[in-house]
Amino acid sequence: MSSSTLFLLVLLALGFIAKNQAILIAVYILLGIKLLSLEDRILPLFESKGIFIGVVVITIAVLVPIANGEIGFSDLFESMKSYYAWIAIAAGAFVAYVAKDGVDLMASDPHLTAALIAGTILGVVLFQGIAVGPVIGAGIAYLVMQLVDGVMKFFS
Repeated sequence: MSSSTLFLLVLLALGFIAKNQAILIAVYILLGIKLLSLEDRILPLFESKGIFIGVVVITIAVLVPIANGEIGFSDLFESMKSYYAWIAIAAGAFVAYVAKDGVDLMASDPHLTAALIAGTILGVVLFQGIAVGPVIGAGIAYLVMQLVDGVMKFFS
């Protein structure tokens, strides 16, 4: 048994313990790919396009209320009267900006990806979080790294 299969089995156990269906489904799919010896064809596709595909699926899910008519322009204009809406707009813009740097960081420092994935798994298992964290986590890590580098330069 390879160390990657063993690691996936540990994640499967953690998924059961945490009762996290997303982790369970992801691990089942990856184990199935390994069992069918399709790693060379499918894993590079997931690695290169998986985040994009996931973002598209999440975006579709978020836009469904618009598509089925539950939310319209009048709802949008009405929500703009609330400062919560402006906070949500600012948060969305900030997260999109931070995620951009996260993608760059993950591409330039692949060893950090393992740490980000470990943090995401911990967040999912221990805090019942949702595994959308690696990209935004990388973005936040990038911002903190830039801040620490700036402070260190200031004091040196």
